[in-house]
Amino acid sequence: MPELKDVRIPLYQQLMEELKAIISTGLYTAGQKIPSESELSTAYNVSRITVRRAIEELCHEGYLTKFQGKGTFVNENRATHKIVHDQTLSFTETCRNNHVTADAHVLGLERVDARGEDRKFFGLEEGEQLFHLTRLRTADGTPVLIENTYFPCKHHEAITPEDVEHVSLIEKIEQTSGRRIARKPAASIEIIKARAEQASLLDVLTGDPLFYVQTYLTDISGKPLAVGYHYIVGRRFMFKLQTGQNASDDEGEPVSN
Repeated sequence: MPELKDVRIPLYQQLMEELKAIISTGLYTAGQKIPSESELSTAYNVSRITVRRAIEELCHEGYLTKFQGKGTFVNENRATHKIVHDQTLSFTETCRNNHVTADAHVLGLERVDARGEDRKFFGLEEGEQLFHLTRLRTADGTPVLIENTYFPCKHHEAITPEDVEHVSLIEKIEQTSGRRIARKPAASIEIIKARAEQASLLDVLTGDPLFYVQTYLTDISGKPLAVGYHYIVGRRFMFKLQTGQNASDDEGEPVSN
């Protein structure tokens, strides 16, 4: 094993990246016990304090789990690369391009009164309603994001929870409405801390950082189709953003459905 020598980066972080690389390449497989703190200390010529800090951080990030008296093991469904998301692709397409399987599990589907900016975006009158769909999106079984999507009831009267289970919502909206999504929505991204309920669904710790993404979807003529408010596990997802001339040619912003 190579020594950790980059003086610009703390040793525990270097060791973390080294262990992540080993997990990603499959040398340490899911369920496998990794070497002890003493063995890693000797192998990388670092102190046991450094090893312990690296392992604690990897446990916090979900790569490893420590079992008292047994050792430290590689987690199931964590030995994967971070999903890289292109602006122009849906979550389902993004997973396909990253060679992982996307899935969607409905958490709730209800009618709600359109309010505030959502009512303004859809051009609805007071008292008109929207469907509020909540889903948990996974990649190879690992929770990645919670979707909260709003769309007008009048265009999707017959929709049921079964209709939007295990499918791409973008494709479903296009099929149901007969309108093609342009994927040029207004969108914003910020970092928030996971609340207890979100943390439980996403299998992270309360207070862990999440991307909070607001997306306004329109069809190719500019008419509104849906609004999304999504909570994404940052350590499992990366936005690939276009800049310069290429950005002006793209038909996209972050789209997660």
